[in-house]
Amino acid sequence: MRPLALSLAVLALAGPALAQSADREAGKRVFQRCAACHSVDPAAGAKFGPNLHGVVGRKVAGLPSYNYSAALKAQKFIWTEAQLDKWLKGPRALVPGTAMPFPGVADAAERKVVIAYLKDPILGR
Repeated sequence: MRPLALSLAVLALAGPALAQSADREAGKRVFQRCAACHSVDPAAGAKFGPNLHGVVGRKVAGLPSYNYSAALKAQKFIWTEAQLDKWLKGPRALVPGTAMPFPGVADAAERKVVIAYLKDPILGR
């Protein structure tokens, strides 16, 4: 195989991994807006808000160690990517009466990368 063809083949194979790494870093940067109130470290407890490690797939208001608002406790959904997108777009629009003071993330691309970051199995390590 010629050197250029070999280089292109290597880049083609590495492309998804490089893109995933870039998305993870972008998600981590966006998450910094959340980090004052939320942790993603599996060994950490709650801050002002609940720990978000493993949030994707978790029942809403599902951490027994956190005192959620009555509005959030009344909800009956699972934190899927779609639900997280709605929440991140506007928590009070999704759950009127929530105690979360965050206004939301308007940019869909930023919501997408932060959700990918929250899904990351090595999150918090």
